[in-house]
Amino acid sequence: MRTAVLLLCLAAPVFGPVVGRAADETAPLAEARETVAQWVQTRQLISGTKTGWESDRETLEQTKALFERELAQVREKFSKVSTHSSVADQERETAEARLKRQVDALEAGAALAAQLEDKVRSVLPLLPAPLLATLKAVTDRLPADSSTTKAAVTERLQTVVALLNEVDKFNNAVTVAPEKRANSKGEQVAVDTLYLGLAGAWFADSTGELAGSGTPTAKGWQWKIQPEIGSQVRDVLAVYRSQRPAAFVALPASVQ
Repeated sequence: MRTAVLLLCLAAPVFGPVVGRAADETAPLAEARETVAQWVQTRQLISGTKTGWESDRETLEQTKALFERELAQVREKFSKVSTHSSVADQERETAEARLKRQVDALEAGAALAAQLEDKVRSVLPLLPAPLLATLKAVTDRLPADSSTTKAAVTERLQTVVALLNEVDKFNNAVTVAPEKRANSKGEQVAVDTLYLGLAGAWFADSTGELAGSGTPTAKGWQWKIQPEIGSQVRDVLAVYRSQRPAAFVALPASVQ
């Protein structure tokens, strides 16, 4: 028994320190393992986050590309709308300018028509009866008051032009017209009147006994009885009608 106890006592110092060192060496190892485990977990978390980011980045890039295409389409549409709006504005401005020119032209035409109508009215009393008869259809279209008429400007100008054309045609021709003149007894006798344009006229009845001349004045045509020129007037009328050869015939005339 003494031997066993001694051995145990001798052995105790030997095993005591061994157990303590083992415990001291286990703690760092556990910490290392924990650190490694945390590092592995961190790496996994980083890897998972990176993988998720890669996936999200691709999705975001696709979304960005889609939005950029839509934005480009919207900008293109706005550009077309802006272009169309600019074109419309230009066309509107052109139309307004054209309308203004037309209104100005109509106003100028109306003013011109009024001036011409006033002049024509002042000339009408100076025209001989045969010409006035020819112009009746035209003069009936003249407005009574140029400032209040509703007739179109173009129609008014056409009326004035037509009237002036007829007057010019009469003025540049020799016209013979049947008319009636009062003789010394006040009786109305049929005569033939030869108008040399609007410069003057001569008349005679079929016998040449009633004859005379006419001149335009500010109060209209004035007629003068001149029996002494009856034969000459009849000679001129015969030449005009080709009833006798052409010849020089002297007739009285006055120049004003």
